[in-house]
Amino acid sequence: MIRLSRRGARKQPVYRIVVIEKDRARDGRSIEVVGLYNPRTTPATIDIKKDRVDYWVGKGARLSPTLERLYKIATAAAAAAPVA
Repeated sequence: MIRLSRRGARKQPVYRIVVIEKDRARDGRSIEVVGLYNPRTTPATIDIKKDRVDYWVGKGARLSPTLERLYKIATAAAAAAPVA
């Protein structure tokens, strides 16, 4: 499963986007870190390694509902960004 893992101090969350077995704890040992989500910046920072997420989805991993929403936002933002 691909989901968020909370990091950061109390009331200052920063989330890692991790590939983890479904039955593990939220902040348990992950298989791979595939991105970062920081909701405290304006606008929120979403940094996802799209190739690694696609690889794991191809292997059968599923995105959590929250991460599905963030993934759509990140891919739409990447498509709209001008190429330098």
